[in-house]
Amino acid sequence: QVQLVESGGGLVQPGGSLRLSCAASGFAFSIYTMSWYRQAPGKERELVAAITRIGSTNYADSMKGRFTISRDNAETTIYLQMNSLKPEDTAVYYCNANYGTREYWGKGTLVTVSS
Repeated sequence: QVQLVESGGGLVQPGGSLRLSCAASGFAFSIYTMSWYRQAPGKERELVAAITRIGSTNYADSMKGRFTISRDNAETTIYLQMNSLKPEDTAVYYCNANYGTREYWGKGTLVTVSS
């Protein structure tokens, strides 16, 4: 059974940092492109960052230089290090696994950036 379980969300002050984790199981993790998406209240879900099976990364423009995506194939986990957080980063963050027509989603973890 495929599972993507996000963790690490919470309340943080502007300028602070958080590290999200996504533990994956039930599929061939190492060959999948893994991504983080987010959805803010009243907005569409958007790509935050992606990492391919060979470690190539891609970031949304507003996250470049602040967020870092990484993966640990041995632990079948991906991470999102988020620095210099802004109130507009407040959203539910979702983990995504994609390989061709196969795609899986986690249930999300809430990040709130507020003073």
